[in-house]
Amino acid sequence: MEDNKKTFYQALTVLALMSVVFVGAMTVSEIKGYRFIGGGVEATNMISVSGESEVTASPDIAVISFSIREEAKKVADAQNKVDIKTKAALAAVRKLGIADKDIKTENYSSYPKYEWQEATYSCMAINCPPPQPGRQVLIGYEVSQTVTVTVRNLDTTSAIVEALGTAGVTDMQGPNFSIDKEDDLKAVARKQAIEKARAKAEVLAGDLGVSLIRVVSFSEGENYPIYARTMMSSGKADVSTPSLPEIPQGEQKITSRVTVTYEIR
Repeated sequence: MEDNKKTFYQALTVLALMSVVFVGAMTVSEIKGYRFIGGGVEATNMISVSGESEVTASPDIAVISFSIREEAKKVADAQNKVDIKTKAALAAVRKLGIADKDIKTENYSSYPKYEWQEATYSCMAINCPPPQPGRQVLIGYEVSQTVTVTVRNLDTTSAIVEALGTAGVTDMQGPNFSIDKEDDLKAVARKQAIEKARAKAEVLAGDLGVSLIRVVSFSEGENYPIYARTMMSSGKADVSTPSLPEIPQGEQKITSRVTVTYEIR
């Protein structure tokens, strides 16, 4: 009789220990499942709303790019010609307040130039040798340097364009106006779009007689910057004209579109 009781108590103790281990394991699993908001809970009732916002600002920088190209029989001579013209152009923009940190060489290239020459052939004999083929002949080298200038004082933009033309620059692109810290504008547009989506969701939830519980998903479309109209320049400025070129700056617009999905109850 005593042996039966002892066996019963031992079995009961083992069962109790197994229960404790099982409950502990389940507790750890549940904690892991709820590390994130909404973890382990599937939303069955949802609504999706969209929001859009547009931010407009005046540009605060202008970018002008220009290239100098020269040819010569020797590569060193072509490089020297490019260097002289580039230094003259940069001296002109520095006088107008452009800092060295806003001057950047985007590309510098040097390559040989060839010309196809046909072989001369003249034979009066009966048994003439076959004519020789033409060949590529090195005639010189072309060197080019492309420089980008960032203008931060937009009041000097027209003067800089004219100064580059006066310095002999004949290949110029820009100015292209933009916002220096464009990401800040994008963040403002995104925040406003989210607020509009939230307001729309609250109105919709009220009409449906439900409550917003949590955000299930969020997505953002591309920001669509609309740049100001720019002037494209090519050719030497007319230094005989007393007035500076008129270059409208316009405005820049950035649009953010978001979609937010809410769980409702």
